[in-house]
Amino acid sequence: MTESMALYMVIGGALGFGYHRLIGCRSGTCAITANPYISTAYGALIGFMIARP
Repeated sequence: MTESMALYMVIGGALGFGYHRLIGCRSGTCAITANPYISTAYGALIGFMIARP
């Protein structure tokens, strides 16, 4: 893994966590945004997919 991939994953994870904190899911039934760990991991995965060659 290159440094740029790690950077994209960190930024994606931060954006995923920010999405959970700012928008989130009020009812608690949303699959991705109800749990901060899942939304952070999902954001990191999206960052990884964007960064890969």
